[in-house]
Amino acid sequence: MKFSESWLRTFVNPALSSAELSHLLTMAGLEVEELDPVAPAFDQVVVAQVLEVVKHPDADRLNVCQVDIGSGTPQQIVCGAPNVAPGLKVPCALPGAKLPGDFKIKVAKVRGVESSGMLCSAKELGIAEDASGLMVLPADAPVGNSIRSYLDLDDQLYTLKLTPNRADCLSLTGIAREVAALTGTPATYPAIQSAPVSASASRAVLLEASQACPRYCGRVISSVNAKAATPDWMRRRLERSGLRSISALVDVTNYVLLELGQPLHAFDNAKLNGTVRARMAGAGEQLKLLNEQSVTLAEDVLVIADDSQALAMAGIMGGEASSVTLETTEIFLESAFFAPKAIAGRARRYNFSSDSSHRFERGVDFGNTLNALERATALVLEICGGQAGPVTEALAQLPEHQPVRLRTARVKKVLGVALSADEIAALLGRLALPFTREGDDFIITPPSYRFDMEIEADLIEEVARLHGYDNIPAPAPVGKLAMLPQGEDQRPLFRVRQQMADRGFQEVVNFAFVQEAWEQDFAANTNPILLANPIASQLAVMRSSLIGGLVENLATNLKRKQSRARLFEQGRCFLRDAGATPVPGYYQPWRLAALAYGTAQPEGWGTDGRKVDYFDLKGDLEALLAPAQLSFARLLHPALHPGRAASVSLDGRVIGYIGELHPEWVQKYDLSSAPVLFEIELEAASRARLPAYAEVSKLQPAIRDLAIVVDQQLPLQDLLAGMKKSAQSLVQDIQLFDVYQGKGVPEGKKSLAFRIVMQDTQRTLLDAEIDAALAQITAYLEQNFAAQLRA
Repeated sequence: MKFSESWLRTFVNPALSSAELSHLLTMAGLEVEELDPVAPAFDQVVVAQVLEVVKHPDADRLNVCQVDIGSGTPQQIVCGAPNVAPGLKVPCALPGAKLPGDFKIKVAKVRGVESSGMLCSAKELGIAEDASGLMVLPADAPVGNSIRSYLDLDDQLYTLKLTPNRADCLSLTGIAREVAALTGTPATYPAIQSAPVSASASRAVLLEASQACPRYCGRVISSVNAKAATPDWMRRRLERSGLRSISALVDVTNYVLLELGQPLHAFDNAKLNGTVRARMAGAGEQLKLLNEQSVTLAEDVLVIADDSQALAMAGIMGGEASSVTLETTEIFLESAFFAPKAIAGRARRYNFSSDSSHRFERGVDFGNTLNALERATALVLEICGGQAGPVTEALAQLPEHQPVRLRTARVKKVLGVALSADEIAALLGRLALPFTREGDDFIITPPSYRFDMEIEADLIEEVARLHGYDNIPAPAPVGKLAMLPQGEDQRPLFRVRQQMADRGFQEVVNFAFVQEAWEQDFAANTNPILLANPIASQLAVMRSSLIGGLVENLATNLKRKQSRARLFEQGRCFLRDAGATPVPGYYQPWRLAALAYGTAQPEGWGTDGRKVDYFDLKGDLEALLAPAQLSFARLLHPALHPGRAASVSLDGRVIGYIGELHPEWVQKYDLSSAPVLFEIELEAASRARLPAYAEVSKLQPAIRDLAIVVDQQLPLQDLLAGMKKSAQSLVQDIQLFDVYQGKGVPEGKKSLAFRIVMQDTQRTLLDAEIDAALAQITAYLEQNFAAQLRA
């Protein structure tokens, strides 16, 4: 909602500056998004009249003008504007004037002729973009008066960012009503009287869709002069409110829209046929609108029609066929109330919007319908002349605003301010809300222009606004606060994130709602959790894995020619679980996921350009959870390559998975090669192992190598776990250092070589002890894995 301050102050004029008024409105919930001057700063520009124009002796495009500036002595000014002519009244910048852009005017010679000032265009004054000629003022403009005063250029333009519930403030009277309530300043509204009926012409109206249009008023105004000029004061107010002047008849309807908040429409009565009807559109019905857009109307669209065709989309936009033109001599002026649900969303469906639909879909004052018609009639008769016929009205069941109870005790509890019942009554009185009292309770019936008052909380909000949010105390909370201990066995989340960053990963934050295809591709989830009201049609389900978001991030980076990416994300996933809490039926675990793509190391003179692989990311994961020992086992996962994926286990419990992205998804999501990624429970990464003392041996270790031949399909993890479990206490470490298949090893077998480190903290080991420990491990392998010592 955009309006000029000078127009508002004709209704209510509080003793506040522009900035103070802006703050007051914002703190009352009517946020002032912009506050701009009508014109930039300039001075010493007056209304002047051109008395005489002669050609410049040395320039074909210049004229020498004699100009009356109100001083009693004509001034000589050289002017190059093409429209300069004797008798015109135009702005004149006097010597010493300072125009926008720090342009200073002084007495100067132009091609040898002295010029004492400058005749100005609107662009030179910074009030319009038109620079085709001088700004022509009305013939009655007082010569010598300051142009700022004459055109009210010290005015300010307010732009309100209104919430959808405050449709009552989409008009100057609505805003004035708010200012009067907030400041206690009395407001004066336009006097509305019934226009004298001097003609008998009328047109019948019929409500065929009475629920969508419960009230419709109209009247015929004959013998109008559609070519009459719109008064300057009206044109100025419209333009400063963001509406361009079109014609006097259209300007009147727009003016009443801004003044009273009631959209109106004027039909050319000569183009109508029979009864005016408010009905639903027929299947496939066509209508060409005033914006020259032809639309095929759906059956749930309310239209205004006559006996032969649809004339307008009700409450949205009129049709071109019945529009008024400069040749119109008789109009049918419409003022109606359309139910918000009948208008909401219809304009957006056809990819346009209008000031009327913006108001009707939020709720227009149904008690002001006839007043707006009378106000518009009076303006039409004043500006365009004519004769007004009787008002024709069709009325059905209007909305009924139910009484709402407001409890004084509840106000105190919600606001934390001890307002008495009398103080609340005074505040309600300033809002002109009708109420009755039952002790300290108030029974309030919302007026017809307030569609946002339905429950007690709405009224408490009104009390808070009028009392002033600034006046509500904000005491510091009082309580016994204590710093909770941070257990050493827990690692803070910021430290986990910092460790990932230290490993070269960058954190990303993605939406928790994702594409349904991601759930099927990366989690084989055919029954995802659906969103009741998604922000976008493609983001319609809740994620059960973080992988989809990381793959999308990678695809976006590749499109921007980023050849290397290391990304991680921590966040909630959402799964179905009948026994879960705190939300029954849903389980919301925290997960940590990472993705690596491109070269293992950043490009540099000391790197070989090797591509990142499974073992690089496995090392990052082990470093993140160190000193905990992870185990890995072969895994089939819908997101990962069937032969290059593993489950991740900690202390015998699976906490996640790691592997290379499945080739099918690499192709589907336009990746040039497969990234490697992992996803684990965040709780596992947040666990820290407490330090424990262990004596460091000062004695020489005994190191033995053991090579065995086992079945090719036997997992290494099982072998290592068994060897460590069966080994004596003097065995400190077992590591695989070689894998061999080929000559000397039977087909279907593989040779594994382990390095076994044995050491004691108190004494040097004997050869017999070393051999016994090695034999025990060998025996275990032979018995449990059919292993054979390699010759």
